[in-house]
Amino acid sequence: MAEAAEDGLPPLREVIARHGLSARKSLGQNFILDLNVTRRIARAAGPLEGATVVEIGPGPGGLTRALLMEGAGRVIAIERDSRCIAALEEVAAAWPGRLEIVEGDALEIDLSARLGGPARIVANLPYNVGTELLVRWLTLADWPPWWDSLTLMFQREVAERIVARSGSKAYGRLSVLAQWRAEARILFEVSPQVFTPPPKVTSAIVQVRPKEAPEGVEIARLEAITKAAFAQRRKMLRQSLKALGPQALAAMDACGIAPTDRAETVDVEGFVSLARLV
Repeated sequence: MAEAAEDGLPPLREVIARHGLSARKSLGQNFILDLNVTRRIARAAGPLEGATVVEIGPGPGGLTRALLMEGAGRVIAIERDSRCIAALEEVAAAWPGRLEIVEGDALEIDLSARLGGPARIVANLPYNVGTELLVRWLTLADWPPWWDSLTLMFQREVAERIVARSGSKAYGRLSVLAQWRAEARILFEVSPQVFTPPPKVTSAIVQVRPKEAPEGVEIARLEAITKAAFAQRRKMLRQSLKALGPQALAAMDACGIAPTDRAETVDVEGFVSLARLV
């Protein structure tokens, strides 16, 4: 038998075998077994002493254990896969009073209602819901939001879209939504080899921190404009935004955006200005 980890719990490979936790593609699961990697992710979200952390999709608890070992005062772990609950309960028993396990779908749970104050979200997000969760956290009606920071794992391609600047091929709707009232950066990449099973792509850790929100911008309006603009990104904006009505063209003119410009050439500030006027 392999030696127990620093927290006194069995190695993750043993935990997975004992509980029969083969990763399910339908749930977007890829488990990280190397505690050195999960602790690096936890430290990237730190310092964690006394902090409340929300983790989405903890699986067998690799990152959960790292967050607790790095000093998180309270971890709320949201897990949809009922097979993982027993393994997480073992982690909770090793860290009395510091791990709260919530069985359910993160897309359907009101996380803010469970918190007494600000929290950090740290997660190896399931690939099939990662982008949707990020967009929800970025477009909350209340700002500043209930989260202090997001430290999240994405496929590298998605990570590059989040931080992309206008003029690049990766720049799109997700870039605008991530940067209009937050700052996003890629911290480091994670090799496929540290996962079980190994994905076909390299992953990356992205950190997002809220900044002051621009005034006079309606979320629904910005989403509508970016959706229309990037739905047909090769078309000129006068064509892409035609469905929004004649006021869209007038707003473009007022913002100094040429009708012949394409969506990828308009920076975040440009789209924010359009949202104010359309």
